[in-house]
Amino acid sequence: MAVEYDCCGVEFFEHVAIIVVLVLFAGLMSGLTLGLMSLSLVDLEVLAKSGTPQDRKHAAKILPVVRKQHLLLCTLLICNSAAMEALPIFLDSLVTAWGAILISVTLILLFGEIIPQSVCSRHGLAIGATVAPVVRVLVWICFPVAYPISKLLDYMLGDGHVALFRRAELKTLVKLHGNEAGKGGELTHDETTIIAGALELTEKTARNSMTPLCQTFAIDVNRNLDRILMREILDKGHSRVPVFYEKKTNIIGVILVKNLLSIHPDDEVPVKNVTIRKIPRVTEDMPLYDILNEFQKGHSHMAIVVKKNIYRDRKKIQDLSLDIDVDQKPVDKMVKITKPLHRWKSYPNSQISSRGNRVRRWSRDSAANVLHINDTDLQPFNEYEEAIGIITMEDVIEELLQEEIFDETDVHEDQ
Repeated sequence: MAVEYDCCGVEFFEHVAIIVVLVLFAGLMSGLTLGLMSLSLVDLEVLAKSGTPQDRKHAAKILPVVRKQHLLLCTLLICNSAAMEALPIFLDSLVTAWGAILISVTLILLFGEIIPQSVCSRHGLAIGATVAPVVRVLVWICFPVAYPISKLLDYMLGDGHVALFRRAELKTLVKLHGNEAGKGGELTHDETTIIAGALELTEKTARNSMTPLCQTFAIDVNRNLDRILMREILDKGHSRVPVFYEKKTNIIGVILVKNLLSIHPDDEVPVKNVTIRKIPRVTEDMPLYDILNEFQKGHSHMAIVVKKNIYRDRKKIQDLSLDIDVDQKPVDKMVKITKPLHRWKSYPNSQISSRGNRVRRWSRDSAANVLHINDTDLQPFNEYEEAIGIITMEDVIEELLQEEIFDETDVHEDQ
């Protein structure tokens, strides 16, 4: 009798141990299903590259396991279901049928669902990294059953679950991470404003940021640099002054004010005899990012915005630039429209874009961008060309910062 009692006691404790293992195993699978599947590949890649040292280590261990999400999901669910189905079998040998059902439901609900999912939802990264080798083994064990089901899910639902945010969603996400939102974020007001401005910049064009031509200061190429004109230039305080011919909508170039330092007002030097640099032209619907990329090259920090609908064909838009045909004899000099000297490579409708390209540079030297004009050489320019505004690098930066930039010469009233 003693031996039979010992055997029954050993069998009883074996069943209890198996029940405990099954409950813990089912809880682990349930927690991992929530913890690992809630981590998107984008989140893990961000943590692996820019998280804390501990998060980087955890994310690096989890990424290879999570890449095939449907295969991982099928493996975890199969293991969880197997554990829950085996639990009543061992309970039935210890208690009655209704007792086995009651105990199994209680154990699975409390220790197999609620507690594991609560813990893994908060510490899923650390737990997933710890049990990643065990999950790899389970994937290989369940592979014959899980792989066909996962391939079917890939075919029906798609292979990837990359959760990338749109620009509007990113702006909202950035605002929520600001310290002004009251949610514990660390981003300051300036940081959230600049990030939002960078996201909005791709939707804005030259027309949104330009200064209308009626509000700009420009000088006639036929005027003389007398005291009156020099005083006007100094009062405006600009570093660059556009130059027009015949009418203000016919901008032919720009003068750098620093080049006028050596000119005496009493000499009344004609404007056309000083160094006039060619000024690029952009269409009104040209994106600000393309304009910023061209400004970064350093050949010009100012551009003329022209109307798009006044061109008769696409070729005129692509060939819109000034070219100077300078011969050795002064009498042969003239200004005319020919092929472009430095056409911007990001014109609308062009197949070539320089966005994001930081290594491309203009092949001409700075002297090629200078106009050389004689008294009798000025002729009317293309009749289909009409300037409507001026855009500068400062205008683009203001759109990026979403704030006005005031320099020493700006006058503004406090409200």
